[in-house]
Amino acid sequence: MYKLSQENSDDWWEVEALYDLCFAPGREALSSYRLRDGVPSVAELSLVARDDDGILAGAIRYWPVRIGGAFALLLGPVAVHPTRQGEGLGGFLVRESLQIAEEHDWQRVLLVGDAPYYGKFGFEKLSGIIMPPPTNPERILGYALHTGVWEGVSGTVEKNA
Repeated sequence: MYKLSQENSDDWWEVEALYDLCFAPGREALSSYRLRDGVPSVAELSLVARDDDGILAGAIRYWPVRIGGAFALLLGPVAVHPTRQGEGLGGFLVRESLQIAEEHDWQRVLLVGDAPYYGKFGFEKLSGIIMPPPTNPERILGYALHTGVWEGVSGTVEKNA
């Protein structure tokens, strides 16, 4: 059983260590990190999952971005400790955070990721959305928290500082 809570300043180093463990060296060189530089994550959606002993098992963060005149959430990173993978915790973090985003009246979520995995949660390939290079356009996915919110949204993704 996992307890989900909002990430706080005491969690920061532990979450960063989890991301370092789960992702390739140089993860911060990815183009999506340019959209995060100097911008605080969306607090109510940056979540940690801890087991009954208080050990960090997973984490997820979101960032505010703009696409043209439209606001969106940039999901990522999401990570699950290697010893906890395969338990459905990553999916739990995604589903719960999307529900919280909807409750806070966000409209749309964007990510760069694997369509077969994120498609299980309702993410679909977007066209007309340009991420900072180098980003494979086939991996730009979106999720609508409300019907029709991606219609007419196009352009370059920019940080919402």
